[in-house]
Amino acid sequence: MSTANTNERAIAGRTSGLCELGDSITWEATHFNIRQKLTVEITQFDKPYSFEDRMVKGAFKSMKHEHRFEEKNGFTIMTDKFEYEVPLGLVGTLFDRLILNSYMRRFLIKRNDFIKSLAEKQ
Repeated sequence: MSTANTNERAIAGRTSGLCELGDSITWEATHFNIRQKLTVEITQFDKPYSFEDRMVKGAFKSMKHEHRFEEKNGFTIMTDKFEYEVPLGLVGTLFDRLILNSYMRRFLIKRNDFIKSLAEKQ
């Protein structure tokens, strides 16, 4: 599983099946040894080309995650754009630069590799 080390799981809102515009999903996971919840809403949806989720509630000051899909030479190419702002002013900015940015990059790459392997088995 892509999130085994964080025990991430959907606990409220859409917890199974494919997302649709307006869906809300609350995720629970452990990051940095802290159990956290993050609620997102699907704010844009253009099936099967793209969707976007935005944080409604969670540890970030703000968060937007865009997923775009396009066909090239018989393959599906996914472009993943993840933008966030950290709270806590200078302390948050320092934490982001030293730790969080690379942590989030590794987390998303691992998750996307897992999703890719599942999709290719279909």
